Amino acid sequence: MKQFTRNTIKMLCLGIILGASSILSSVAQTTVNENEKLIPFGDFNRWMVRVIDESFVIGGNTKILYEVAPVDTIRGDKPYIGSTVSPWRTSNVMAKVSGITKCSISVFPEKRDDGYCVRVETLMEKCKVLGIVNITVLVPGTIYLGQMHEPIKDTKNPQSKLNAGIPFTETPKAVVFDYKMETPGTDHRIKATGFSKIVDVPGRDSAEIYVIFQKRWEDENGNVYAKRIGTAIERLSENTPDWKNGHRLDVIYGNPANQPGYKSYMQLIPKEQSLYCINSKGKSVPVEEIGWGDADDKPTHLFLRVSSSYGEAYIGTVGNKLWIDNVRLAY
Repeated sequence: MKQFTRNTIKMLCLGIILGASSILSSVAQTTVNENEKLIPFGDFNRWMVRVIDESFVIGGNTKILYEVAPVDTIRGDKPYIGSTVSPWRTSNVMAKVSGITKCSISVFPEKRDDGYCVRVETLMEKCKVLGIVNITVLVPGTIYLGQMHEPIKDTKNPQSKLNAGIPFTETPKAVVFDYKMETPGTDHRIKATGFSKIVDVPGRDSAEIYVIFQKRWEDENGNVYAKRIGTAIERLSENTPDWKNGHRLDVIYGNPANQPGYKSYMQLIPKEQSLYCINSKGKSVPVEEIGWGDADDKPTHLFLRVSSSYGEAYIGTVGNKLWIDNVRLAY
């Protein structure tokens, strides 16, 4: 699908404003079906537009970045951390490397019936300025619950760029969503980190829906730890040209090993791949998962991520596309 033109953006904003009376934006107030609650802005009918001019030395192109947030237009290379209303953030980011402003765009709104859905897509981003910088990065399109620390200044330790997860104390039975998928279906992936050689990685790529419930706490030194309370993870690797509505992904509480629906990738996050959060001292620190929750434990945080490629950052198959809509929790 093509990126929106300026006229299309205007039509998008107008259509969303006219339909605003039917948009639901609060978990506490929004029920899709009985016992199902929409995650705020999880119908993807409202989008904020960021209009940013890239640096002249790389062409000075005007780029349009989209965020799942109240309808608005922000112009200029202003860092965007996240919305005070919407819990969602995307992998659409502004980077400043060696004084050069470059945008990465891998998440797009797309028309669906009378509203909109979101498309995440795995792409290659390139930035080349003779004698200054020469970067080629593979970027999986991603939406997630949390925030982003902008501007991005390098490709090191990508998890540290995020404030991952939102406060959450409930124990839903499942995550429910609509989706369709398009994939080249090749049996190898690409690893492109920006400053090293591009290499092939064996194995078929998959889109991933990754949902974990954590019980977090902080010690006196500001270190943050977590127990995994619930897990709901699914990988999608087949073409699904027609929408699959109401797809249900059950949450497994406690250690998922030996429970129905268990997959090997549901284990605790390795320390070196930890999510990051902002501690009480205002510092970005890793969230170290140290064990599984007990039967009577309740979560403190929810982290939900939808990505067009799975696994480590900068690895995937160009052309993977996943469309998602109506993300809700079932109780």
